[in-house]
Amino acid sequence: MHILVLPGDGIGPEVVDQGIRVLQRGAERMGFAVTLDTAVFGGAAIDAHGTPLPDDVVRRATAADAVLLGAVGGPKWDDPRATVRPEQGLLGLRKALGLYANLRPVRVFPQVIDTAPLKSEILRGVDLLVLRELTGGIYFGKPSERRTGAHGREALDTCIYNEHEIARLMRTAFDLARERRKKLTSVDKANVLSSSRLWREVAHEVRQDYPDVAYEDVLVDAMAMHLLRRPRDFDVVATENMFGDILTDEASMLAGSMGLLPSASLGESRNRFDLPRGLYEPIHGSAPDIAGHDKANPLATILSVAMLLRHSLGQGAAAETIERAVSAALDAGLRTPDIAQPGTRTVGCQEMGSAVLEYLT
Repeated sequence: MHILVLPGDGIGPEVVDQGIRVLQRGAERMGFAVTLDTAVFGGAAIDAHGTPLPDDVVRRATAADAVLLGAVGGPKWDDPRATVRPEQGLLGLRKALGLYANLRPVRVFPQVIDTAPLKSEILRGVDLLVLRELTGGIYFGKPSERRTGAHGREALDTCIYNEHEIARLMRTAFDLARERRKKLTSVDKANVLSSSRLWREVAHEVRQDYPDVAYEDVLVDAMAMHLLRRPRDFDVVATENMFGDILTDEASMLAGSMGLLPSASLGESRNRFDLPRGLYEPIHGSAPDIAGHDKANPLATILSVAMLLRHSLGQGAAAETIERAVSAALDAGLRTPDIAQPGTRTVGCQEMGSAVLEYLT
């Protein structure tokens, strides 16, 4: 089992280190072997090679069974006039691997329910999965440019989707809903955008093949409200690229912190086990303000490792063992600064990783 590790920037190397420790211990306990290959990526790759995504990284990623990523970006590379940016590496890698479906589970751990800004009665029992389309939409549409117009500087971005991109994402969403509570919510802006009207049209066509799954359409602005007002009502939520990016950051507040939310990006490419060759990463950013201070929460990365084991390596039992260990560490009262409350024990990134290791059985 061969995994490419891309620590990235900021706190990325710190949280990835803990994820690797848990991965290796879990593999040892469950009796299988993993080999790791590490490469620079994002801002670190810009500094080393002048590009956020060296050709060699693409080659190594396509040869691996899965990719584990930390985070990219930071103030050093934030000049809006820059033509080369760390985030381009992430978009390019997703495109190169054909990763069209980003799975972002949002589960509220009862141990930390009081850390969220919403009332506990709203949050108790929340367990939803957001499926975000990854290769289309405004992040990839052309033209995307700055120019000079009649009134000075102007900028243009293009949002474009084709029916194939929409249909494959919706089929994946319906399949996942069948494995869960058989309810799917499709989010769009069909009252305004042509791309969303096509999205809804194709979604309704795919829907005909899944009569056993309850389905609804919700406009994105209404969804932003419903996520905070009645999150328990949702099971699988499918949406386009930018809407999914925004809504999942909002949904992180249901869990109490981005430091608790993992993600998996899957596509049509298969690895040597005939499973999806996925990219796994926490949904949080590089948090440069705390990088190097042992304050980062590694649990989202550790839970991303569990998703990697489940989806790309077929090691469901190992994934469940890791998830139980995370829950046990929280049961023991350990908290990183982002989820700390009075009466709990505040620990650093490394100690939290060690606690999860302790509870791996």
